[in-house]
Amino acid sequence: MKTIIFLIVIGLNALLYGAEIVRMDLWPDGAPYDNGLSGAETGKGCIGNISKATLTVYLPERENKSGAAVVVIPGGGYGGVCMKTEGEYIAKILNEWGMAAIILKYRLPNGHVQIPSCDARRALRTVRYNARKWRINPQKVGVWGFSAGGHLAATVTTLFDRGKVSAADPIERMSCRPDFSVLFYPVISMHREWTHMGSRKNLLGQYAEPTLIRKYSADKQVSKETPPVFLLHCSDDNVVNPQNSVIFYQKLLTFHIPAELLLFETGGHGPNAFIANPAWKAAFFYWLKARGCL
Repeated sequence: MKTIIFLIVIGLNALLYGAEIVRMDLWPDGAPYDNGLSGAETGKGCIGNISKATLTVYLPERENKSGAAVVVIPGGGYGGVCMKTEGEYIAKILNEWGMAAIILKYRLPNGHVQIPSCDARRALRTVRYNARKWRINPQKVGVWGFSAGGHLAATVTTLFDRGKVSAADPIERMSCRPDFSVLFYPVISMHREWTHMGSRKNLLGQYAEPTLIRKYSADKQVSKETPPVFLLHCSDDNVVNPQNSVIFYQKLLTFHIPAELLLFETGGHGPNAFIANPAWKAAFFYWLKARGCL
């Protein structure tokens, strides 16, 4: 009976999105590191107690494919992952534009700082590894993160490798560098002046070491190899200071990285930031078009 219900849900989702949906474990042979969490996941829209990373792949209809793909990284303060409004809703938009959307449900750090970025890099590698099967151009794979998910996206945007050539696992031989990066109301800095302290505490711990604060402050890690970036934030965001996006944008300009920043007057934090400011959609569409993704 459960199997029948599951298949019905898959079918309804496919009708809703007009897409082929694939669900898969990110680490089918076991993940490196253990975040120490166990038991069932909690919550529905925003999921907690995550100890197993997964990908949900939404592939657009064949006749509408652009060949581009985006790894979508929802937020949740590193204490949860908000899969609905910052995941499924975004996948629908991308599919409408002919882009594949791969939603990452990443493991929560729970005192293990390296785990979320390990999962995000693996997600990018997995997309490239499956590029032929999913009819994706491996040179048009981006990342799109929200809030703390934006921090995770910014981390892999600035700290990446081109693939581990000698790795026994063929997926690990793939590059984890995004070809473009999209950051909505992101946490960028881990410095107390600008950061979201809840996210910092959940990721780096109560007493963060200076070396970790610098390493996980994405503005400090920008280089000439950083890919193009599109940012959105609201001036009245009282959860994540909009200066996070501003300082990152300024650093991108310093290195002559193509970048666009939409800074709206109102909208606050979370999905309302883009729902209340629909002008972002046209700007983002043409930015993606300029990248050759549409």
